[in-house]
Amino acid sequence: MFLLQVLIVLLLVVAAVITLLVQARSDRFQGARDRSLASAESFAHAPGLPTVLKKGHPGASVVLQPLTEDARKRGGVDFIVVMDRNGIRYTHPIPSRIGKKFVGTIKPSLAGRTTIESVYGPLGHEVQATVPVKDAKGHVVALVSSGMRVSRVSSAVDRQLPVVVGAGGAALALTTAGTALVSRRLRRQTRGLGPSEMTRMYEHHDAVLHAVREGVLILDADGRVLLANDEAQKLLGLPADAEGQCLSGLGLDSRITELLTSGQAISDEVLPVNERLLALNIRSTDRQGGPPGSVATLRDSTDLLALAGKAEVTQSRLRLLYEASVAIGTTLDVRRTAEELTQVAVRWFADYATVDLAEPVLSGGEPPVGSYREAPELRRVAVAGIRDDHPLYRPGEVHTYLSLTPMATGFVSGQSVLVPDVRAAGDWYPDDPGRLELVMSHGCESLITVPLQARGVRMGIVNFWRSRERPFEEGELSLAEEMAARAAVCIDNARRFTREHAMAVTLQESLLPRGLPEQSALDLAHRYLPAQTGVGGDWFDVIPLPGARVALVVGDVVGHGLHAAATMGRLRTAVQNFSTLDLPPDELLGFLDELVNRIDEEATAANDEATVSGATCLYAIYDPASGRCTLARAGHLPPALVHPDGTVTYPDLPASPPLGIGGLPFESVELQLPEGSNLVLYTDGLVEDRNHDIDTGMHQLATALAHRDRTPQETCEAVLGALLPDRQRDDIALLVARTRLLPPDRIAEWEVPADPAAVAEARANLTRQLMEWGLEEEVFTTELILSELVTNAIVYASGPIGVRLLYDRTLICEVSDSSSTAPHLRFAAGEDEGGRGLFLVARMAGRWGTRYTSEGKIIWAELTLR
Repeated sequence: MFLLQVLIVLLLVVAAVITLLVQARSDRFQGARDRSLASAESFAHAPGLPTVLKKGHPGASVVLQPLTEDARKRGGVDFIVVMDRNGIRYTHPIPSRIGKKFVGTIKPSLAGRTTIESVYGPLGHEVQATVPVKDAKGHVVALVSSGMRVSRVSSAVDRQLPVVVGAGGAALALTTAGTALVSRRLRRQTRGLGPSEMTRMYEHHDAVLHAVREGVLILDADGRVLLANDEAQKLLGLPADAEGQCLSGLGLDSRITELLTSGQAISDEVLPVNERLLALNIRSTDRQGGPPGSVATLRDSTDLLALAGKAEVTQSRLRLLYEASVAIGTTLDVRRTAEELTQVAVRWFADYATVDLAEPVLSGGEPPVGSYREAPELRRVAVAGIRDDHPLYRPGEVHTYLSLTPMATGFVSGQSVLVPDVRAAGDWYPDDPGRLELVMSHGCESLITVPLQARGVRMGIVNFWRSRERPFEEGELSLAEEMAARAAVCIDNARRFTREHAMAVTLQESLLPRGLPEQSALDLAHRYLPAQTGVGGDWFDVIPLPGARVALVVGDVVGHGLHAAATMGRLRTAVQNFSTLDLPPDELLGFLDELVNRIDEEATAANDEATVSGATCLYAIYDPASGRCTLARAGHLPPALVHPDGTVTYPDLPASPPLGIGGLPFESVELQLPEGSNLVLYTDGLVEDRNHDIDTGMHQLATALAHRDRTPQETCEAVLGALLPDRQRDDIALLVARTRLLPPDRIAEWEVPADPAAVAEARANLTRQLMEWGLEEEVFTTELILSELVTNAIVYASGPIGVRLLYDRTLICEVSDSSSTAPHLRFAAGEDEGGRGLFLVARMAGRWGTRYTSEGKIIWAELTLR
């Protein structure tokens, strides 16, 4: 009814508004028509207009434009346009439109009639009238058009419409308010329910109330029973005619009668009633304006308590398994995983727990797969208990369980064994009768033993012990098995990791230098520490070079594992091979960069997922004769330079991209190192850690190095002691080199003129120098080598020729010239006059070769001293 009344009033208001709008439109159109026609006729019949029109364009426009504008404003129209017979305007409110064609119908007006039309022109919806202008003879000489927008014409509707709308709104508001008051009153009486809903509620009331398995009891303020469903009568033992009677007269227990009639709010209070445990809830019925009284619900919780006990046990077991899954296997260490198993078991499950493993498991090996006739020799790996003074085997002890024990039975069969009472199980230690009594006297009188096996491999056994007060039950066997199974998987993973880690470390150590070469330029010490969780591709090397020089190399391959170690071996071998060419550091890194690119291309072509995405390298060459060190790096950290006074600096080496990135050349830097300086080369594993950035690590390294008079060995120990992290996640390579200088009296050099006659003088200088050094036995061989090298330089080279002798572990003879052409060893034919010089040098010298410099080349030969 409410909606119908509103709809009727709304329709009446809408009809009245539409009628007014239609009338307003008609009135506005008629008003615009009348005003436009009057303005056009008035101007068209103005005296003198035909005379002005004879002037034509533009003279007539100059005269008529102000006149039409004045008439337009006075007449209240939007425009008055005068045009010729062709519709070309003489005037217009917008001057830019003068001279353009009129928009509208002019043909009837040219015939002498007046034209009235409704158009949508530049100003909007307009009504325009077009009137002919006639001369004295009655001929149409021009046209006058006047127009007005319909929207400008006022109408009485503008005044009437607010009144109509307001009256309709007021009627609608009164109707709505009256209907709302009636509806509210009805809904309060029926609590918001309609007739059909009320009928349905009463039909289902009794069926629902008496079908629920929860007792419902409603009491009034005087304690009389207003309603008691079937379940309430059953739980409380009420008679069938209890409704309407006072509760205190129904013979109930005084405690429950007192609670039901107290009027207090009660939540889930458990009471014993007729050998049942009832959960009682009481709420007041007048909290929301209802009648005074209370409603009580009763629920039989006898079975629920039993289920709750079982649920609590189940929950505790699930909590134990969750704790085991979180706490066991946090590391890939076999011993630590076994310790975690015992700690979790003692915290939640047992009084004591022990883990015994076969010896191969501890080193990463795999025990034999198959059946066992007796338990093998096992090593106690982990023990945990509520007390430390227990008589159980200690960690590290090796023992063999006898065949009568449950431990041996469980290991051989692969099945768990439950022993609720150890005393009733017999003597397990015939060789040591007092041991069993000692164990039991310590409280270990209930046992579960579970074999540790994963992937069909039996690795050991775990024992859980309890006291007599709470012995193990049959239901706890599955819990022990589940916990042991999870630990076995973790131990197996740790075992396999240990094996793979040992293999990778063995491979890497086989690829690293096994010893440092003999040389006199540097006092060296090194350390290499593989990562605890997986070896990487860090490496270092010390390579003797001609001229008593030494090359120092340190590098790091991206990634970990066997692939990184193998790639490291390839790069180290490549560096050794490239160093035999005696290349400058920047050129050597360029060749190494190409090699890494080829390794990546090979891996990509083979669809190898473990591709090498780059490597870093630092290459340095130290010359003890001059004290100069030439260095270049490819994405590697700069070396640390410890000066003789103990100050530490990091030389500013050009930062080049890592190997394998390509695109940019490498640059080298030459440093002058004082004697006694320490050049420290390292990898990022030494200074980089998750707890701090790399700048902090380099600062800590500088602090550890800032000491005088330390040997390289002491420096290595100090650095590792200060920077080695607790959990080493990356390889660490450290190389410390203390510089030495070749004594000046062990160096001799002079220039030789480019004249064959100067060879004799060079031999004489050589002989004199060797005699001073006490190397008389080497004079003949060295003279022959020097003669051949100097003669070869005079014949084939140009510019100054230099000779330098170095007396080190070997005797080194060097001849330099300005030519970049290297000689080649060849076998001369019997009738050849030349071609035997380098052959003799190669036969008499221990080693010989060519080294290029910025000025030319150096041909050198080393003689082994006897």
